[in-house]
Amino acid sequence: MIPVLLIGRGGSRGFARKNVHPVLGRPLMTYPIMAARHARHVDGIWLSTDDDEIAAVGREHGCHLIERPAELAADDALVEDVVVHGYRHLTETEGHDVEAMILLFCNSATIRPGVLDEGVEALRANPDLDSAVTVSRYNEYSPARAKQINPETGLIEPFIPLEHIPNVSCDRDTQGDCWFCDCSAWLLRPSCMDLDYGTLPFRWMGRKSFPLLQDAGLDVDYDYGMAQTEFWLKKHGFTEERTPYDD
Repeated sequence: MIPVLLIGRGGSRGFARKNVHPVLGRPLMTYPIMAARHARHVDGIWLSTDDDEIAAVGREHGCHLIERPAELAADDALVEDVVVHGYRHLTETEGHDVEAMILLFCNSATIRPGVLDEGVEALRANPDLDSAVTVSRYNEYSPARAKQINPETGLIEPFIPLEHIPNVSCDRDTQGDCWFCDCSAWLLRPSCMDLDYGTLPFRWMGRKSFPLLQDAGLDVDYDYGMAQTEFWLKKHGFTEERTPYDD
């Protein structure tokens, strides 16, 4: 089976109650649910949360609930441990035979059903892949432009040595396209649950990942992310009255 694991906790360090915050009149978390429900290869949605309101929204939209332990809902809890906990619930507690698991975030609305289906088909076509992951091009945030503040001098300096990046200039495109995992969707084989096999910072990806190309995907951490998300949703046919799935 191909289950979706949707994750979202009640606490938030950047934007309070972001997962249920209304965007175009709907809780943010309903958008990844809608995408999953309209994907051809998805066999069900499981929601991992510690929060009653998030759970209520999930139940309203047909999600199965996974009660997240308190230690996995703390500020210092790692997403990778939540992912493994959800997978073990599916396979060990409920006994499902998981071909691949789709990981979605309650705070990421920038996903369409076709992208999820593309990821499943990519994994089925290439057994050597560990995962398929949504990525968006953000050349303006490339490592060539990243800085850090030296704690001793108080001055800014390159985050990484620029000699490792060819063709750096003030033109953001000269160093080549810079793709970021945009946290909209992660399609994971069961082998990815061996976190020691994976690579940082997202060890649940494994090592060989197929890129699912997106335009301006993101997960919401701060208030401005809500405005970006609303822009993306409108661009892809969402309004307060209708969704692309109504036709």
